[in-house]
Amino acid sequence: MKTARPRRSRPPSRLPKCPTGIQGLDEITGGGLPRGRPTLVCGGAGCGKTLFAAEFLVRGVVQFNEPGVFMTFEETAVELRANVASLGFDLASLERQEKILIDHVHVERSEIHETGDYDLEGLFVRLNLAIDSIGAKRVVLDTLEALFAGLPNEAILRAELRRLFRWLKDKGVTAIITAERGREQLTRHGMEEYVSDCVILLDHRVNNQIATRHLRVVKYRGALHGTNEFPFLIGEKGISVLPITSLALNHKVPEGRIPTGIPRLDAMLGGRGFFRGSSILLTGTPGTGKTIVSANFAQAAGRRGERVLFVSFEESPDQLIRNMLSIGLRLEPLVRRGLLRFHSARPSLYGLEMHLATLFKEIATFRPHIVIVDPVTSLMEAGTDFEGKAMVTRLIDYLKAQQITSLFTSLTQGGHALQQSEASMSSLMDAWLLLQDFEGNGERNRVLYVLKARGMAHSNQIREFLISNRGIDLVDAYIGPSGVLTGSARAAQDSREQAEALTRQQEAGRRKQELQRHRASLERQIDGLKSEHEAGTDELRQIDEQVGVQTRLLSAERTELGRLRQADVPTVPVSRRIRQTKSAQHSP
Repeated sequence: MKTARPRRSRPPSRLPKCPTGIQGLDEITGGGLPRGRPTLVCGGAGCGKTLFAAEFLVRGVVQFNEPGVFMTFEETAVELRANVASLGFDLASLERQEKILIDHVHVERSEIHETGDYDLEGLFVRLNLAIDSIGAKRVVLDTLEALFAGLPNEAILRAELRRLFRWLKDKGVTAIITAERGREQLTRHGMEEYVSDCVILLDHRVNNQIATRHLRVVKYRGALHGTNEFPFLIGEKGISVLPITSLALNHKVPEGRIPTGIPRLDAMLGGRGFFRGSSILLTGTPGTGKTIVSANFAQAAGRRGERVLFVSFEESPDQLIRNMLSIGLRLEPLVRRGLLRFHSARPSLYGLEMHLATLFKEIATFRPHIVIVDPVTSLMEAGTDFEGKAMVTRLIDYLKAQQITSLFTSLTQGGHALQQSEASMSSLMDAWLLLQDFEGNGERNRVLYVLKARGMAHSNQIREFLISNRGIDLVDAYIGPSGVLTGSARAAQDSREQAEALTRQQEAGRRKQELQRHRASLERQIDGLKSEHEAGTDELRQIDEQVGVQTRLLSAERTELGRLRQADVPTVPVSRRIRQTKSAQHSP
């Protein structure tokens, strides 16, 4: 009996998509707009609907070789060409190549009369002719309200809208239909969003006197898409949507290290500085030297032949160059060699998104190895806390994707808790340095320490941060029972310690001399005893010699006397005879 093989599950079919070519939009929509289906783009006046639709057509021709038809009901062809020229799009040239066809349909409200037979058959004929004449794959209808302005009958309006969207689907073109936003609904009629396969809402808001445009994909049938509200810009090269792409966290990580230009700071970071491509946060209160540290970092990179983009929101380039000369840093030669570029602008010049787009443009043209933003907090004040963090997140993500090392200075307010003032941004950073003021003894001194450094060994010691005309120096702060001492207190403590060390050295010298004198005295005594011992030894030797001489003389005399008395010469020594005599006397 044969067993049935299990059926393999087929992967779900994906909805065909038409890439727009608009920067960031295809990332949000997962590949573009639904191919062969209509998309509704709605929004208020000045939000960029017409420019959005025009860029969709131009990108389709230039990047994907898909011709398009732009049917406008408000602007003439001449006005449209002039308006999109500000984005760098040459519609006239594409028209001559028969890649784009612009058809202006004039609709006069006074000429429209509501009848039971009202329909869009004439529009379909005209649109069909335009599509077939150039083989269009993309279509834009701008705007829908002008077409139905004189139709108050909701039933007829709904029917004609459905016919229009169905006709576009049957034609197989990817269409964008623009519509004005209603007061309580996405559109004025409130029906277009229901018959559209994809709905994109454009918004133009003003917060704190700063205008910002936002984009949100409200609806996308048959596909997953980003549902958040994303800011977008209209610049010299078109529309740029700025999604937060760092959610994937899949950027490559280089292994190299780069020095900071301050040797003692490098020593605090394991002796080799920061990782290349990392994001660094340098925080401190006003006047602690954040810009000076940044300038040292820039000069060290320039000496290595690396390009640095220095973004300043407080000082002009000339002022920065002049101020750094006071501590021995010469930045002007790096500027002349093309290794250092300054970008200075007031934060209030425009909104966060325009600042971000400007930075992207500077980075793309200059292609730096290091980007310094001084201070990033001034820029973040141009929006809300959420907008500021989102902007920094997008910037850091972009720099990491390009493997560009970034240094952000942050201005903290005195008296605020560190965690409250910087926690919202510090989590995005790979390394965090803190410059802090120490006040005491009638003076204010600076200290520096490393709060965090991901992936590297780093010092937990506090260093006093000194600035002089010779540059920056980090010295060890005095840490003892009385706490951390800096400035004159540290110098006074050093003097006291030196005096105490000198006193101890003098006392040790005096004691050493006393011990040497006592040792010399003992050695003299030992020498005297040795002399006495040697004298006694000589005297004993002399006595022994004298006794021996006397004994020999006495023996010789006795022998001579015996010979004179003609006595027998003893054959046994005298001493033996004496012992024999005594032995005989004691025997029984």
